[in-house]
Amino acid sequence: MGRVTQRRTIVRVAMTPKPAEIPDTSRTDAFAVETRVGPDTLAAEEPLEIRVGGSPLAVTMRTPGDDLDLAIGFLLTEGVIHSAADVVTAKLCAGDEEPNSYNVVDVRLAAGVPAPEAQQAARNFYTTSSCGVCGKASIEAVRTRSAFDVAADPVTVEPAVLALLPDALRRRQRAFETTGGLHAAGLFTPGGELLCLREDVGRHNAVDKVVGWAVRQERLPLAGHVLMVSGRASFELCQKAWMAGLPVLAAVSAPSTLAVDLAAEAGLTLIGFLRGPTFNVYAGAHRVLGIPPDQAGPHREARLSPAR
Repeated sequence: MGRVTQRRTIVRVAMTPKPAEIPDTSRTDAFAVETRVGPDTLAAEEPLEIRVGGSPLAVTMRTPGDDLDLAIGFLLTEGVIHSAADVVTAKLCAGDEEPNSYNVVDVRLAAGVPAPEAQQAARNFYTTSSCGVCGKASIEAVRTRSAFDVAADPVTVEPAVLALLPDALRRRQRAFETTGGLHAAGLFTPGGELLCLREDVGRHNAVDKVVGWAVRQERLPLAGHVLMVSGRASFELCQKAWMAGLPVLAAVSAPSTLAVDLAAEAGLTLIGFLRGPTFNVYAGAHRVLGIPPDQAGPHREARLSPAR
């Protein structure tokens, strides 16, 4: 079984200014260079092939671990399945490598669930945020595939709760502590309770792992929940939130324009630059308590401090 982290030998370089009456740090000879060879811990990255009924469907580069959740979450957020009832079995299986790397998951669909090959001509798998398709076509494709009415979700969230989510996510990122190279996605209640956290080298994979966990726990739709991610909020993350029925998506960094457009179309609350007491609301501001009604339009931006 692949590991979440792996060790590699590196050369550590440290530079210190040389003593001088008036140090000139613009000169390359103004520094003393010290080097040391030693081990470093890195986030593992390996390909995972997702098969449906034995037929290859997609390959994603991921951090090994929670691979069944990843495969099932991917199938859900891409519209192949809609609930746990659509899956008969999901198992790690041998690929073409020797020795077996466990980098293949095969999912068997229930009777009556269309095989993805039959749908391939009608849709695209948005596995990257740079898929190159037109924005309107992308939004329309997600809108026609989502089974959940996110816009009707009445959940609201206190600004003070949102302000606590980044630290709550960071404290539970065990692999990030040793590597510094993994994204995280966390599923929270509106009161700030962490229900599930997954890490991966890919933002979209981390979200798929959370969604796959929810599918296997038969928690869909994820109405009344908040999804917190450690990086930026891309179109694909908004897509996955909508497909899972999530009403609130919060990110530490910025959203893209297409992510904001999709969130507004879905009725999704999209929050960016969530870093403690300040954050921006890019869509669905009516769910954040304390924002005046006249500022809660879908495209209005607000910066808030947590309630005292």
